[in-house]
Amino acid sequence: MNWAQKLLLIDRRIIFLMVFLGALIPILRPIGLAVQVSPPVQATFDRIEGMAPGDVVLVSFDYGPSDGPELDPLANAILRHCYKKGVRVVGLALFPLGGVDMAINRMNQVAAEMEARDGLDWVNLGYKDGGQAAMKAMGDDMHVVFPADLNGVAIDSIPLMDGVHRYDDVELAVSLATNVIGEWWINLVNAQFGVDVAVGTTAVSAPKYYAYLEAKQAIGVVGGMKGASEYEELVERTYPDLAGLSRTATLGMDVQSIVHMIIIFFILFGNVVFIATRRSQKGGA
Repeated sequence: MNWAQKLLLIDRRIIFLMVFLGALIPILRPIGLAVQVSPPVQATFDRIEGMAPGDVVLVSFDYGPSDGPELDPLANAILRHCYKKGVRVVGLALFPLGGVDMAINRMNQVAAEMEARDGLDWVNLGYKDGGQAAMKAMGDDMHVVFPADLNGVAIDSIPLMDGVHRYDDVELAVSLATNVIGEWWINLVNAQFGVDVAVGTTAVSAPKYYAYLEAKQAIGVVGGMKGASEYEELVERTYPDLAGLSRTATLGMDVQSIVHMIIIFFILFGNVVFIATRRSQKGGA
C-alpha cells in the first residue's frame, strides 16, 4: 500500500475533529476577519443614518426562532443604530410562529443595552393577525389596528404613538422576514403608500429581493449572517463607543469562514490523493 492509498483511508473522525476545532477556536478567540460592506447593506445603513432625531422607523419581526441565528444579530444592529441616532422605533410582528418572541427578546435586550425608554424611544405593539389586511389597515390608522401595545397599555396613552397614526408618520419600514411577508411590505406598503422599505432576510431568501432593489421598490436588502456582519461593521465604524457590544454575526462569519476553508482543503486534498492513487495504479499495471 503506497502513501496515497494510506491517505485515502484516513479516519473520518480526524476530519470531524478539525471541523469542530475550526468552529470552536474562533468562538473562544475571535479572529475578526475583514468585513467588506456591500452596496445594499450600505444603502440601508445610510437611510437610517440620514434620519433626524425623533424620526420613526417601523420594524416588523416577520421571522421565527429557526431563523434567529441569522436575523437576531441584524435586529440587534439596526435597533442599536436607531437608538444611537435618536430615531424612535415602533416594533410589531405579523408572523405567528415566534414573531412576538423575536420582537420581545430583541427589543428588550437592546433597549436595556442602550438605555432606551419604553414608550418614548421604542414601543412593541405585539402581533397582529391578518397579514396584508393588517398592513392595509395600518395605512388608515395604526391605533385602530393596535389599540394597545404588547403590555396592554392603551396606544393613545403612549407618548411615542401620539404623532404616529399612519404610514405618513413613518420614515422607513424594515421587515425582518424569512417568508413572503417581506414581499408584502414591498408590494403593498411601498407600492400603495409610498413608504420606503428595507428588508433583512436569510441568505437563502435574499436573491429574490434584489429584483425589488433594482426596481427601486426597496431601498436596501440585508441578506443573511453576512449582511448582518456588514451592518455590525458599519455601526461600530461609525460609533466606536459601541465597540464593546456583542457582534454575533461577525463572530458567526469567522466560524463559517474557517469551517469553509477546512472543507475546501479536504476537497482539494481528496482530489489530489485520488489522482495520485490512479496514477500509481496505472503505473503498477
